[in-house]
Amino acid sequence: MYTLSTMQPCDLPEELDIQRKAYDDNLQESLTVIAQRLKQASNLAIVAKDQYGICGYLFSYRPQIGAITALDDTFNSPDHSDCLYLHNFAVAPYTRKRGVGPDLVKHKLSMARQASLQQCSLVSMQNSASFWQRIGFKPQLLTNQQQKRALKSYGVPAVYMQRSL
Repeated sequence: MYTLSTMQPCDLPEELDIQRKAYDDNLQESLTVIAQRLKQASNLAIVAKDQYGICGYLFSYRPQIGAITALDDTFNSPDHSDCLYLHNFAVAPYTRKRGVGPDLVKHKLSMARQASLQQCSLVSMQNSASFWQRIGFKPQLLTNQQQKRALKSYGVPAVYMQRSL
């Protein structure tokens, strides 16, 4: 059993621990950037907690559709957004196959619909595209150089994906 709640600054050490276990070394994002993101979009970062502590997390923010956040970069949220961008998502290894990841995403999609957003986007890496496709995301063609530079910053095969809400 687990509960979902808004991430707090005191949650960052556990979030970093899960990130270290979930992502390759070259995909780790710094505490400085993660803490800044939490300040920028504190109401859009959520955690799943069970009897052991945080067992999953998901950061998001609200850009314009087509914006891609580079690895270890801060969020750029314009005054008017039309999209929820999911960024930096992981679950503790012991929770895999328990539905924590899909529940975090479903919660975010519900929040986006309530905010009348029309689209949700993300960057898929580490062979996670099939997970995202099961939730309705589809790979997108990159349309400009900024998108290509941002995607290249991951240093691994990465796919920009979107879905309608």
